[in-house]
Amino acid sequence: MKAKELRDLSVAELEAKFKELKSELFHLRFQHAINQLDNPHKIVDVKKDIARVMTVLRQKEAEASKNA
Repeated sequence: MKAKELRDLSVAELEAKFKELKSELFHLRFQHAINQLDNPHKIVDVKKDIARVMTVLRQKEAEASKNA
């Protein structure tokens, strides 16, 4: 997922995406622990997506406080 795509989402949508990604990361880690994960690099990709979502959320918070 690109950061540009994330910037177009609302704060509520970003928070929902964050929860979805955290859940996916949990399931991937569980699969990795029991040796059922086909592509371990998927964990890295999901972590990076979580970081992108958190970054965009922080930017939106800073922008909102700056405008207030």
